[in-house]
Amino acid sequence: MDVNMGQWAGMRAPLLGLALLLLLLKLPLSCSQSTQGAPQDGHNFGFTHAVYHATVYENSAARTFANSKVKMGIHLAQHSWEVRFRITLGDDEGLFKAEEFVLGDFCFLRIRTKGGNAAILNREIQDNYVLTVKASVKGEAFLETWTKVSIQVLDMNDLRPLFSPTTYSVTIAESTPLRTSIAQVTATDADIGSNGEFYYFFKERMELFAVHPTSGVVSLSGKLNVDDQNRYDLEILAVDRGMKLYGNNGVSSTAKLFVHVERVNEHAPVMNVVTHSPTWLETKPVYAIVTVEDLDEGINGEIDSVDIVSGDPSEKFFIERCEEGEFAIKASESVQWEIYPYGCNLTLQAKDRGAPQKISAVKVVHIILKKRQTGEAQFEKEFYEVCLNEISPPGTIVEVVKIKPEPDDTEYILAPSRNSAFFQMNALTGVISTTTWLTQGTQDVISLEVLEIGSELKVKVRVTIEDANDNTPTFDQSSYEIFVNESVQVGTDVLKVFAVDEDKGENGYITYSISSLLPLPFKINQFSGIIRTTKELDFESSPESFVFVVRASDWGSPYRRESEVNVSIHLENVNDNKPLFENVACQGVILRDFPVEAVITTMSAIDIDELELVKYKIISGNELGYFDLNPDSGVLALRRPLVTASPKNSVFNLKITATDGENFSDPMFVNISVVQGKSPPTGFNCEETRVAQKLAEKLLKKSKASTKPKIEEGFIDLFSVNRQTPRFDKTFPRDIAVREDQMIGSSVFKVNAYDGDTGFNGQILYSISDGNTDSCFTIDMETGLISVFLPIDREKRDRYLLNLTIFDLGLPRKTAWRLLSVYIEDANDNAPQFLQEGGYTIVIPENTPIGTEVIQVEATDKDLGPNGEIVYSVLTITTQFSINSTNGIVYVAGQLDREFTSSFNLKIEARDRADKGSQRLSVTSLKIILEDVNDCPPQFIPNVYKAKALEDLPVGTVVAWLETLDPDLGLGGQVRYSLANNYNGWFEVDRASGAIRLTKELDYEIQQFYNLTVKAKDKGRPVSLLSVTFVEVEVVDVNENLYAPYFSQFALTALVKENDRIGTTLLRVTANDDDTGRDGEIQYSIRDGSGLGRFAIDEETGMIYTTDVLDRETKDSYWLTVYASDHGVIPQFTTIEVFVQVEDINDNAPLTSEPLYRRSVPENSPRDVSVIQIQAQDPDTTPPAAADRLNYRIISGNPQNFFIINGRTGLITTTSRKLDREQQTEHVLEVLVSDGGPSPRQTTVWVMVQVLDENDHKPTFPEKVYQVKLPERERKKKGEPIYRVFAYDRDEGPNSDISYSIVDGNEDGKFFIDPKTAVVSSRKAFTAGSYDILTIKATDNGRPQKSSTARLHIEWVRRPTPSTLPLLFDDPFYNFTVMENDKVAEIVGVVSLQRSSAHLWFDITGPRSFREMFYILQSTCGRNCSSEGISL
Repeated sequence: MDVNMGQWAGMRAPLLGLALLLLLLKLPLSCSQSTQGAPQDGHNFGFTHAVYHATVYENSAARTFANSKVKMGIHLAQHSWEVRFRITLGDDEGLFKAEEFVLGDFCFLRIRTKGGNAAILNREIQDNYVLTVKASVKGEAFLETWTKVSIQVLDMNDLRPLFSPTTYSVTIAESTPLRTSIAQVTATDADIGSNGEFYYFFKERMELFAVHPTSGVVSLSGKLNVDDQNRYDLEILAVDRGMKLYGNNGVSSTAKLFVHVERVNEHAPVMNVVTHSPTWLETKPVYAIVTVEDLDEGINGEIDSVDIVSGDPSEKFFIERCEEGEFAIKASESVQWEIYPYGCNLTLQAKDRGAPQKISAVKVVHIILKKRQTGEAQFEKEFYEVCLNEISPPGTIVEVVKIKPEPDDTEYILAPSRNSAFFQMNALTGVISTTTWLTQGTQDVISLEVLEIGSELKVKVRVTIEDANDNTPTFDQSSYEIFVNESVQVGTDVLKVFAVDEDKGENGYITYSISSLLPLPFKINQFSGIIRTTKELDFESSPESFVFVVRASDWGSPYRRESEVNVSIHLENVNDNKPLFENVACQGVILRDFPVEAVITTMSAIDIDELELVKYKIISGNELGYFDLNPDSGVLALRRPLVTASPKNSVFNLKITATDGENFSDPMFVNISVVQGKSPPTGFNCEETRVAQKLAEKLLKKSKASTKPKIEEGFIDLFSVNRQTPRFDKTFPRDIAVREDQMIGSSVFKVNAYDGDTGFNGQILYSISDGNTDSCFTIDMETGLISVFLPIDREKRDRYLLNLTIFDLGLPRKTAWRLLSVYIEDANDNAPQFLQEGGYTIVIPENTPIGTEVIQVEATDKDLGPNGEIVYSVLTITTQFSINSTNGIVYVAGQLDREFTSSFNLKIEARDRADKGSQRLSVTSLKIILEDVNDCPPQFIPNVYKAKALEDLPVGTVVAWLETLDPDLGLGGQVRYSLANNYNGWFEVDRASGAIRLTKELDYEIQQFYNLTVKAKDKGRPVSLLSVTFVEVEVVDVNENLYAPYFSQFALTALVKENDRIGTTLLRVTANDDDTGRDGEIQYSIRDGSGLGRFAIDEETGMIYTTDVLDRETKDSYWLTVYASDHGVIPQFTTIEVFVQVEDINDNAPLTSEPLYRRSVPENSPRDVSVIQIQAQDPDTTPPAAADRLNYRIISGNPQNFFIINGRTGLITTTSRKLDREQQTEHVLEVLVSDGGPSPRQTTVWVMVQVLDENDHKPTFPEKVYQVKLPERERKKKGEPIYRVFAYDRDEGPNSDISYSIVDGNEDGKFFIDPKTAVVSSRKAFTAGSYDILTIKATDNGRPQKSSTARLHIEWVRRPTPSTLPLLFDDPFYNFTVMENDKVAEIVGVVSLQRSSAHLWFDITGPRSFREMFYILQSTCGRNCSSEGISL
């Protein structure tokens, strides 16, 4: 029995060798052929494979044949070959012999052991032999070939397992979890396969430990208690399965395992650090979170502390416990981070509370404050450069500077500098604007420095001042006044005026001119400003002073700036005239008692040079001093009384002269007579010189010249004087509205203003002087267009009160201002924000009822109206929770189960209701943690256990591990196991681990199946829960199949006729098996061979029969590989080759070369035109002359004898009957082919003959004459369709392609026809009463062309008066049926209208293809015809 068991076990070894060498079978073999058929070349002599694989057991008896899975040998191309095999290499010890066995067309190669050498085959010494076998043909010297045969020596179970080492020792913790592998014992067996298999088991019963029967892994199956026992001595045995099978106990060796149990603090704490980089703004920063884990249980796993052991000498930091196992590193006071620019390295160490105490490995944590540095933030530009017009009014935005990224607390300032007073900085927005007029500055380039306080970043801003014509030329004197001698020469330079202009370029280039309404004796050089005389000067005849204006003008743009200065040129009078008396030779009488100091007369002399400086003097005649002459006024008065005068002195003759200080006038005489008496004197009589008149005339002339400049002084200069103040347009609003989402640069409002002045005086500059708090707006200083400069945020500021100031460029500058309220309209630019940052967390019991409100998540939206209204929704797909969309209250909507889902991480969305643009939303997280309730019984995993146990497993083996899942926590999750039935003590279960052990040996023959009922019960309070499951233990039969089946013969042969019915028996094969019971029951099968699928075998009797009708013409022989297998657990089998020869009968009808023939022939072909030749053959007839016995005949499809066939050759030709395609386009001929055997067989084939078209028909019009009535047409209606006169052609292809033309009746070109659609259309207008007749020609495209004509009569009638009644068809919908073979011009259907006396015309509308396919017959419509005459 041992030997046979070894044979069973050894069957598995060659399978591995076969698999490893399969690659060799794919190599091209020059001398091998397929095993499925004989070689085609009779001289191709070779083995079927280059390499064969065979097996033989070690210790085999003499003359034992090696077993091969494939046929080894050579196909016999000639049955006369006598093949011989010989081993030429690989059998140095002479263990094997090669033999021949011929069957059918195959010569088998068989390898066997030689007699007396069976003991020499030992697998442990040599397990493989590669033999080279030579094949030759007797009598054929050149027919030789070689192959290799690899013989694998199979193992027999002749060795036992041994432990190495034999003693093991392990130390485990008391807290070791159940099922933990604690050790592994190892034994080895030199045998291979099942012969080397063995089992491990404990020598004595052991409940706390389990050993795996095949791996030797020892696992913990019970709870350890070091107080009860701290050492276990385990004795493990190894049993050989093969020896035990044959009745031997099989124990070969024993190993000892010593298990020491300790209660130890096994694990040191392990720190995990997550560093934070807090910003300098945080008040109580957390620098790192330290998470400490300890894998120990109980107090050994509790963390006592985490300490800073190094890196903090100043003790600035401390560690604070946050929660169990989590610590935070914080600073005890403000850290001077300037001392630690690169941070601090703190060394941490954690301690647990175990005994002995375990200390973690040190952990170095880098702590740093995230301070804003230049490397992190920087200005958007390294250098800002701006150009600014110098006339920019105060409030003009210069530039915006920003750092990126920009924190919320950013603050910008301007560093003080020489010119920084001209500018101001918005500290929050970074906008630089002007504070005053830049014209007050003296620099062309201003350098500013901006500092961001928080980051201490600096940036330079260079402002280039662009010159503007804002300066008026300024004279060096406010006025010019000079005195010029009247005697100077013409062309003399009398004065030079000079003005300067602080502008640059042409704006500062000056020219001079004299502005005067009167002609002046002066001119000015426009470039130098020198004034010179142009005429002679005369003080007496011209004005004493010339007052005029000199104007200085620059060359600036857009206007010139001018200034004026008053120039006064006074003529210096040269004393070139002597005084002249107005009266001379004066005579008069005075009384003697003339009172003293009374005026006698007055002297009057005129000096043209100096009118006010004439002095009078008495030269002679007043020696006695009676008279007094005022030297200034010329009044002659009595100085002393005349009564004292002697009578002789009654006449006085005074000689008087006048002088201007340089020149003396001619003297004049005054005779005064003194008389006595009381009568008044008659006065003085003088001779007039008319000097006063002449002087008056001269002075009048001078006076006229002097008074005219007053007119010039009163001249109003409307072009140089800034008289009017700029004004805002009357339509200037009080307020405007701007949406907060306006794009930067978009226009907001245009300020309109006007100034009645001209030039610079009327040019207006615009400025936002105040109210632009956030620098959100800017204004174009020239156009007044207000636009968005920085983003607007209504939530920050919803109204701006802008002070809009306008300036003119006159001198002096005039201004006006208005206030403009800018209301910021809300835009949906803010997403809802949840009140609680970082999400929400809530804990609720898992049995919370449906509908219970659990939390309210609330969000706010800074927007207004619908933009600020919030709708809540749950984004996470869940049926357990829902949310009130209005107030954000989350409530339970479905049944909760912590064991199914212990927590829910919900995403809550808050979305606004914006009705314009896109809606905004925010999402927060809501974590709902379910608190456990003991509501789950233990659940077995899986629900039903299925285990397989070999019947030879040792007692104590764990056949199954029970596992349950109790999602409850605490005592509710602790499970204990028990068996409801143990089959009389065959099994037991460990209450804690769930290990099911064998307590008795199994026997497959006694019971093959056990169904154990197992209970699992938790320790929940107040009620414990119970679950029950079943463990199905299937006993697996150990292989006792010791012997393989065998055939008494190596190969067999059989005969069968072709066409024999299915089920015909061939022969019966019989195999024997020395086993008993089911191991000796044999089952037959066919698994290989060329006849696979055509033959079958009765699996019980071994009878081979056909499963298909055989055809010798297809294949004349088959090989079958028949397997005989027993019913063992591991079945063993043997094979036999069966050769089947098929005998021939006459069973084939002739076969044509094609199943269907298609040919074409032109219509009207002459006689004897070849159409096609039918070719056929008969597989039953092997001689070449057999084809002559085939007979061909047309049996249908040729009633009119258009065709004839040659009975011997199968050639089909035409007859004298003419083919007509229009009568029949295709002829279907049925041809019968029969052989000439004694039992003739025949077949039919169809021949499809298509008749090709010739142009033998001309186009045909449905009507020869067409008559239509159409309403008159105006000229504008030209080009409208009239009628479709179409034709059809019975030919096909180009022969039926018709073209249309008008050949008569269209001499004046009033009509034209579409050459393809035959639609006749008009070109001109037609009046009622006219009549036209057209001849239409239709020509096909055949060769030769054919044509026909038709006439179209057109009567033009008066257009009917539109009917007041609507036109109605008799039916709203018509349904017509058209057959695909209907002929052209056949009536499809009739449409009709309700009766109407008016003329009617019909049109068919729709796609063009429809309108070309159908038309309306003239005869159908009568007098009411289509305007086109066609439809579609």
